[in-house]
Order: sequence, then C-alpha cells, then structure tokens
Amino acid sequence: MKANRGQISRALAAPTADIRFYLLYGPDRSGSESLAASLADAMGEDAERVDLTGPELKSDPAKLADEAAAISLFGGARFIRIDSAGDEIFAAVEALLEAETAGNPVVAIAGALRATNKLVKLAFADEAAMAFASYAPEGRDADRLVIEMAQETGLQIAPDVAGRLARGCHGDRAILGSELTKLALYLDAAPDRPRRVDHDALDALAANSDEGDLSRLANLVLSGDLAALDRELTQLASEGLTGIPLLRAVLRRLMLLAKLRADVERGNSAQSVIAKAGRAIFWKDKAVVTDQLERWRSDALAIAINRASDTERALKSSGGPGLIAADEELFAIARKARSLR
Repeated sequence: MKANRGQISRALAAPTADIRFYLLYGPDRSGSESLAASLADAMGEDAERVDLTGPELKSDPAKLADEAAAISLFGGARFIRIDSAGDEIFAAVEALLEAETAGNPVVAIAGALRATNKLVKLAFADEAAMAFASYAPEGRDADRLVIEMAQETGLQIAPDVAGRLARGCHGDRAILGSELTKLALYLDAAPDRPRRVDHDALDALAANSDEGDLSRLANLVLSGDLAALDRELTQLASEGLTGIPLLRAVLRRLMLLAKLRADVERGNSAQSVIAKAGRAIFWKDKAVVTDQLERWRSDALAIAINRASDTERALKSSGGPGLIAADEELFAIARKARSLR
C-alpha cells in the first residue's frame, strides 16, 4: 500500500506481522535512512540485522523469503535491510509477499524511483507491503525539521536561525545532522545542558570552517569539465581542502538539481524552474545550473547522490578508504556528466 509520512512512521516504530515489506524510496536518501533507523530502534538493540544487496537477491531471489522466515540464531528479534534496492529485487520481493510465512520484517532503501516503477507498483498493490517516497523538506517543514533535530542534541534554535540553517543544507538530514553536531560541540550543548543557537554562533562556525565557497567545484563536476576539475582539485589540495568538504559541496548541488529536476519532469522548462528558484541560485551560476538541469535526469541524479553519500560515510568510518576516494568519486560523477551531453 502507498503510505503517507504518518502511516509509515507509525508502522516502522511499531512493526506488526501484517506488514512484511517496507519500501523507502525517493530523492531524499537521508529521509529514507532515518525511517529505516526507526525500524531498527523498534526491534531493539539486541535484534539481529541481516544486510542484503540488490545484486545478491537478483542472483538468488528465494533468499529474501528464506531469511524473512528464518529464526534468529539466539532466538531474539530479527530484521532484514536491503541497500540499495531497485528493479533487481522485484522477483525476491514478489516471492516474499507470496510466501506462506515471513516472521522477520524487511526494509529496502531505494533511490528516486517513479510511481510507475514495477517495484513501487508491487508495493502499492499488496496489503502486506508499504511504500513511501521521501523528498527533501522545504519551507516551514524544513524549519521544523531543524528545530526537532536540534532539540535532540540539546540545541534551542529560533525559527529564523533554523530557516537559515535549513536553506544552507538544502533540507538534507545528513548534512543538517553534521552541522548540528558541530554546533553542539562548539556551544558545549547536550540534552541535559541545552544551549541557544543564534546567528552569531552560525557566523562563528562559518568563520572557522575550512569548506569555503566551493560552488566552482560543483560547477566543474556537474558539467563534466574533467581537465578543469583536475586543476581545481590540485589547487584546493594546496589550500588544505580535501575529502568530505568537497563531497558535501557537490552533494548540495546534486540535491538542488534533484529538487529542480522534479519540476522539469512535471512539464516545466528548465529556464522557468531556474527563474522560480530565485536566490537559491547565485545569479552568476544560473546559466551553468540551467545547463546541468537540462543534462541530468532524476534517475541519474539519484544514483550520483547515493554514490557521493556512500563515499562520505566510508570516509568517516574507521579503516575506510583514504581521501583519494573523494577525488575518485568526483571524477566518476564528472565523467557521467560528460556522457550526458
């Protein structure tokens, strides 16, 4: 069945045997991951989590139903997570929904699938499945998200400050979480010692940030200028800018393009969508962003967002790849942009 946010949130927070499969898709991957985390919390700290991948289930479609019916090795709770998901898991999900028994809930995280996608249609049509599409929050919804997330870290934030932070992060929960964590450390905030965030705190943190204005980098990557990108990365490295800040700059642009591209695919021209965006796009960048908007389709943007997000998470993990992985991913995205001409 197709779920709204309230329905999917309640279902994941208190899973029942009636729902075997949860499909979380849409361009806001951070939103999907946040919902998937609700299921993990509901299952408990001691629950066994089984991780499966799309290619794995494509080669063995029966495996999903088998895992869903299996009993935990230690007799406790058990759930399955599929990441990332797409059409390649269709046969496996179909078998899961048709199976006689399936005691362990399954949650799948997918990208920006269309409502006409066969996996989405399967989840919509079956009462034992729920599907929900996450989009980056906008306007007052984004402001409320910032305020709610801030409270969890012990930060008290006024609506105008929340709006500024939401716009700067383009409503991306992962980036918001990172920025709020930095603010909490800067202000020595915690749930048991709340601190108030004002514009001065945001300004101070920005002044101490090494990220700088990386819009030129985003332009080169998303436009596919490989030679200029190589020179830009060399220059940025000489200034001490490498790794995660570069990925985040490109992620911000990807998220903006995904939002704008949705309007284009609803029948609006790229030029009218750019004009409507107003101050969200610096006037000097409007021509190049228009070109990127015409070049990149939603499905390609979703893949790029997922890959860049995965690379950032890998860089943050202990024993993960070196900083060169960020450069490699930026070049991969740029090569894709070049092929889209």
